[in-house]
Amino acid sequence: MSKTLEKEIAAQIDKASDVAALEALKISAFGKNGQITALMKELGKLQGDERATRGKELNILKGRLMAQLDQKLDVKKREERAIELLNDKGDKSLMPASNHRAGTLHPITRTLQDMTSILGQMGFKLVEGPDIEDDFHNFTALNFPPDHPAREMHDTFYLPDVGGKEGLDAKRLLRTHTSTMQIRAMQAGAAPFRLMAFGRTYRSDYDQTHTPMFHQMELLVIDKKITMAHMKGTLLSFVQNYFGVDEANDDLIRLRPSFFPFTEPSAEVDIKCDKSGDVLKLGEGDDWMEILGCGMVHPNVIKSCGLDPEEYQGFAAGMGVERLAMLKYGIPDLRNFFDGDVRWLSHYGFKPLDDVA
Repeated sequence: MSKTLEKEIAAQIDKASDVAALEALKISAFGKNGQITALMKELGKLQGDERATRGKELNILKGRLMAQLDQKLDVKKREERAIELLNDKGDKSLMPASNHRAGTLHPITRTLQDMTSILGQMGFKLVEGPDIEDDFHNFTALNFPPDHPAREMHDTFYLPDVGGKEGLDAKRLLRTHTSTMQIRAMQAGAAPFRLMAFGRTYRSDYDQTHTPMFHQMELLVIDKKITMAHMKGTLLSFVQNYFGVDEANDDLIRLRPSFFPFTEPSAEVDIKCDKSGDVLKLGEGDDWMEILGCGMVHPNVIKSCGLDPEEYQGFAAGMGVERLAMLKYGIPDLRNFFDGDVRWLSHYGFKPLDDVA
C-alpha cells in the first residue's frame, strides 16, 4: 500500500503546474488529515518490532516525498516570481498611493528651525550635549546649592550612581535643563562666547502645561563689558522676529525681577498681549504673559568654567520650545505634542519645504 501511495503522490507532484496546486497537495498528503499522516496514526495499532519497522518505512517515504515536493515548489515559486517581475515594470514607489496622507513637520521641529534660523543670523553658534548628565554639570557648576529643591528625587530623574565615586558628583541623571551644554561648551572653548543650545529636558511633572519630557532653547553670551541692556536688546530682537511683530514696537517685552541660581540679577520676560477676546493677540493690548527666563550669568558659574568674573560678564536666557510653539500657533494643550495623533499633526503640522522664519 505504501509503494502504491508513493507512486500516486509522486505522480501528482510531477503533474502539478503551479505553486497553488503544490501547496494544496502538501496539505492533502502531509496535513493534519493527510494521506501520509493517516498512515502514521495507524502505527499505534502495531506492536513491538513491527511497529518500529513500519515507522521507519513511513518516515523514509515521507522524507522522499517531502524532498520531491519542496524541490518542485521552490522551482515554481521562482518561476512565478520571475513572471511577476517581468510583467510588473512600474516603480511602485513612484505611483500615487490610494487614500494617502501627506507628511508634515511636527510643530516642535518647525519651531526649532525658526529659532535657530533667527539666532543664527544674530551670530549665535549651536552647541550640543548629552541627555544623561552628571550632578556637576547639571547642578554644581550652575551654582545650585547641595540642598536645593531641584535636586530632590520628586523633581529629577536620577540613574544609578557611578561605581567608585562618592557624593553628589557620582550621581547621574536625565538633564533638567539645557544649561548643561553651556557649561560644557565654555569649559571646552575660549571666551568670548555667543552660544545657543536646544534639546530634550526631563522633569517629574505632568499636566496640561507640563510633561516629563519637553524641549528647551538656551542662549549664552560671555564677553567683556556685557550689560543687561545687551540682554534686553537681544531678547527683544528675537521675540520681534519670532512672533513677526513690528520692529518699531520697543515696548513689546518687559523684564520682572526673579531668581535663578545661575544668574544674578535674574528676570522673567513677559510679552505684551491682549486677552480680552476669544483669541490671544500678541504684541498689542494691555495684558502681559510670561515667555522666558533670563539674567546676568552668576560669577560663580563663570568661575566654574575657568574664567575671571572681574574680566568677563555675560547673560543667559532659557525658554520652553513647546510654550513658544503653543503661543505662536494657538495650541491649547502641551500633552498633544507627544500623543502621536496624525489628525493633530495634519492640523498643526507644516509642509517640509515651507520657508522658516
